[in-house]
Amino acid sequence: MSDELSPPNLQEAEALLSDLFQEVQRWEGTLAGGTKLGVGAEAVDSLRQSKVSFGNPRDKLIQLTEVTFEKNGTDLNEIYKHQMREQFDFYYMTHTVDLRPERAAKFWRLTCELDFSPKGSGEPIIQSLFPTQQWRNVMSFGVGMEVGLNGNFDWNVGVDSSQLAELLQLLPGELKANVGNKDDLKAFLAIPAYRYELGHPEILTNGEGNSNCYWRIQASELQKIGTAKFALVFKVPKGTESISLRGTAWAEPDINWLTADIRDVFGELSDQLKQLLRQKNQEASRFARGDAEEWTLTLPKAASYT
Repeated sequence: MSDELSPPNLQEAEALLSDLFQEVQRWEGTLAGGTKLGVGAEAVDSLRQSKVSFGNPRDKLIQLTEVTFEKNGTDLNEIYKHQMREQFDFYYMTHTVDLRPERAAKFWRLTCELDFSPKGSGEPIIQSLFPTQQWRNVMSFGVGMEVGLNGNFDWNVGVDSSQLAELLQLLPGELKANVGNKDDLKAFLAIPAYRYELGHPEILTNGEGNSNCYWRIQASELQKIGTAKFALVFKVPKGTESISLRGTAWAEPDINWLTADIRDVFGELSDQLKQLLRQKNQEASRFARGDAEEWTLTLPKAASYT
């Protein structure tokens, strides 16, 4: 997958889909001699009606302290202990993106971009992200798992003991130590009941050490993802009371699916639409469904520790 990230203009995508729907509906109606939606118009309409929406980032926003990890029997790295005491307040957040395909709509790539503010001396800094590409085999295994955060701000995964041995055989050596029986998971529990059934997704993630980040998940059956769950840890200078967050998420349709259903009228479409559709998924973002939101987040404070 490409590392380039270029969010689509969602208003332009909406207008382009509307134009495509009107053209396909007009030409199919001419061929059929009626007003009932044809196969192509039905496909375009299902894409138009598909929704991508953000969850509420305040839902799982909590402050991380030494006590957070002590309560879970986890030793916090001394570096982070020092930073918590002297420099930064740390926070954990789960962010969700809901993809609701309408009828037969098919998608191939989902992107979620988050941008924290303010910038400059008070800038939030992203410490850790989940999922990343290294967890691809775990996600493609298709089992429910618990995802936890250990004292090094690394991610641990717990699965049912009956599935553990089979899963460990699929993992590279450096990850085996981070996967175990979910009943023995000693970590701050970040994402319970985490499960995707996407075959073998590609996962591109970027943003650690910055104030903005993104996840890009590519899979042949992406429409099955339902609610995508993303987790991150970030830190802010001590005493920061609130931050701003801007989120953009979009899902790109599978153009091969779309053109297969409009092939009977493809030759009658405008030159612009034909040119875009002939470029297949390279231009799929021009027909994306998406959501853009901005939030002001009051940062919660955990109980003081001594």
